[in-house]
Amino acid sequence: MAFTFAHNNFNVLDLEKSIKFYQEALGLEVVREKKTPDFTLAYLGDKQTPHQLELTWLKDRKKPYDLGENEFHLAFATKDFAGAYAKHKQMGCICYENPAMGIYFITDPDGYWLEIVPAK
Repeated sequence: MAFTFAHNNFNVLDLEKSIKFYQEALGLEVVREKKTPDFTLAYLGDKQTPHQLELTWLKDRKKPYDLGENEFHLAFATKDFAGAYAKHKQMGCICYENPAMGIYFITDPDGYWLEIVPAK
């Protein structure tokens, strides 16, 4: 039995704010949406790989999600590491830097961490 990777999911409080962040910070675009009276799913992609990030907005959710110790993250590789770093610094979304490893992390509007690594 074989499986292929489909998507990751993050629950968000403000879907439009989150979509704008992912577009500006990482160049992701909405590739499809599913809207119901109670929730909306927005699938974001990079137009280069089949990987998608599913953002879930729940109509009745009013308080921020408890991310616990937030020991999970998604990683994004870029060929323009210096340019990405400058952009994220200007956006004020860098939350952790590890120069010794040559990586840093940004945080989205809901507090999810996203690792930025140089493309190999």
